[in-house]
Amino acid sequence: MPDFTYLFEPITIGKVEIPNRICHVPTDISSSHGDGSVSRRDMYHHTTIAKGGTGFIIVGATSPQGHSGRSTVTGLVADDDSNIPGLSRLADTMHRYGAKCAVQLQHPGRQASLPREGKFSSTDMVLNLPWSQSKPIAYASEEENVTRKSLHVLTTDEVLQLVELFAEAAWRVKQAGFDAVELHAAHGYLISEFMSPYLNRRNDRFGGNFDNRLRFPLAIVDEIQRKCGRDYPVLIRYSVDEWVPGGRELAESIRVAEVFEDAGVAALDLSQCIQESPGAGFDPMYYPEGWTVYASEAIKKKVKIPLINSHSLRNPEYCESILAAGKTDMVGLARQLLADPYWPIKAKYGKIRAIRRCISCLTGCWQESLMAKKEISCAINPACGNESFEIRKQVEAALKIAVVGGGPAGLEAARYAAERGHKVTVYEKTNELGGAILGCCLVPGKEKMKWYADWIRRQVFELAVDIKLHTDPGIDDLRAYNVVINATGGRSYVPAVSGFTEKIIPFEQVLVCTKESCEFHPHDGRRPVKLKGKKVIVWGDHYPAADTAAYLASIGKEVLIVTPQKVFGSGIEPVHMYVLRKRFQQKDAEALHSDPFRYPVIVHSNSVISYIGENTVTLWREKEQHDLSFDHIVTCWVKPNTVVVDMLRKNSIPFVNAGDSVQPRNLHAAVKEGAWSGLVIEESRFLNPNFAFVDDLPLDMARQLVSSSGEKR
Repeated sequence: MPDFTYLFEPITIGKVEIPNRICHVPTDISSSHGDGSVSRRDMYHHTTIAKGGTGFIIVGATSPQGHSGRSTVTGLVADDDSNIPGLSRLADTMHRYGAKCAVQLQHPGRQASLPREGKFSSTDMVLNLPWSQSKPIAYASEEENVTRKSLHVLTTDEVLQLVELFAEAAWRVKQAGFDAVELHAAHGYLISEFMSPYLNRRNDRFGGNFDNRLRFPLAIVDEIQRKCGRDYPVLIRYSVDEWVPGGRELAESIRVAEVFEDAGVAALDLSQCIQESPGAGFDPMYYPEGWTVYASEAIKKKVKIPLINSHSLRNPEYCESILAAGKTDMVGLARQLLADPYWPIKAKYGKIRAIRRCISCLTGCWQESLMAKKEISCAINPACGNESFEIRKQVEAALKIAVVGGGPAGLEAARYAAERGHKVTVYEKTNELGGAILGCCLVPGKEKMKWYADWIRRQVFELAVDIKLHTDPGIDDLRAYNVVINATGGRSYVPAVSGFTEKIIPFEQVLVCTKESCEFHPHDGRRPVKLKGKKVIVWGDHYPAADTAAYLASIGKEVLIVTPQKVFGSGIEPVHMYVLRKRFQQKDAEALHSDPFRYPVIVHSNSVISYIGENTVTLWREKEQHDLSFDHIVTCWVKPNTVVVDMLRKNSIPFVNAGDSVQPRNLHAAVKEGAWSGLVIEESRFLNPNFAFVDDLPLDMARQLVSSSGEKR
């Protein structure tokens, strides 16, 4: 069993003893009631984190004034005494499992999701931030990048009123039984606006020089101490580097830390970026583990209060090493605990390979939740924020289930069904499980995707799921099962086009990894198509086109992307596209140091290919004809693979469909649909005319669907 002496060592913040060095750094899960009060989903999420053994849990993004600023549409608020009972119940759920807990108070300012217009701001300065939850609303008839500027610039008196509101909210947090309170002064939100040399353009006593920029947070700290007592711990989360020209850098952040310590702040929660530099703030999968450790390592030399460092920490061995080296006092986990809330207890008992490591995809926890004004979710953990996906009991009668397709949807369906006690067989036509995500091994910076592929493959092997590789089942094979889960994914195709279509290569034949040292590689030798020429046209959009283009550019090809969309990759998680577009321009996002592509990647948007010649293609863009020369052309157009579905439907075999075989989307959709398929199948459940299993039928309805002999009609 690994020795995690430092990871599980207690630490004191103020006079509060934390049982270990693992911190759930504040995460806005946007799961509260519409009025900002604590919901069942809030309770479920934070209770699960506490059960998993996290020592210090900071509840994120709680507004001190809900009507003027909420980070998400269903974020928590603490602006009225009526919020105290719900917050008290929330604190109790975490204390029950030995955790200490705090509430982070945040006014989002210019980056509020609510209200839409008239957002509070320190100065009249706003940009269009398409990756932000506060991005301007663009309706279907409007341009996608429409920019609106509607800010309420705070007067000096209003700033003083906000000081009082923050302190009142902190008093409610203390009354509710929380062990501490944290101020959110990072990422370009309201307090951060005042502190930032880049964002603060005020000319009163709250703007200008260093002392004036810190006057607002220091006034809040002072008023909290007056209302809650100096013994009540106040933490501050702030960005060490803002990663914009003229923004705060490490040298000033060291001074900030010293000032906060002198003011009686109990601990510092170190973060990165403002919203103008989203790569460093969201750190998608391109960012390596531990890239922010330089910050706490430098600041620890100047202050004695505890420091929390976060961003892309995934492996307990690495977290132990930076604690042992004195580079930080606590490790902050956010998205990692969304992916696996039981990370601490698995580490404690040495079950490292059982940890489901966050792949930093940002689809579930950002693009398709908070940005879309929904509740939190996770692309690889269907139970994140949703207890209906927890596997709670085994079935009374085991069924024989065939899963056709060994990609994410099929493997999650197999895992859920096998955990519940069903007898599961997975059919995979290739010689390796993993499906479309295996191509990401070739894409620079996306290697983390394989973390999930290895985890889910290991799970189905441990569950003794019967795996039949290189097998394409026929109708007689599938008749032997009670139900079939089709997860055959998508397949590339060539849109209607004239000319030499035989020259077109499917992207699946290009994104083929030849590495044979993987744990789950069958060592039969993959065979990618060899592209001898230099100039490659990547035809299509979405993840297949983005990944294919990035891979080909990384091996020295001159890549031209042709897409009919106004903006290439508009359906892809926007922070990843922010980083990738810089890479296409032979640049890097903030804090990254990648080898530049040999050639820039050129995107031809609003373009349709009409003819393919021997060495040129003809495309039309805005009623104008253009010819592009090429050595190779790769199709990245994908549609559902319905061969098995059509066969099952024709032969009246019970089945459900999941993942890209329904509609090509992303990993999040595949995992969620696969998990639900494996979760709901039971002998007593009925398949409705939509090919979906129905659970929780009223007793009279279930009886009416059963014949007198007890058999389903």
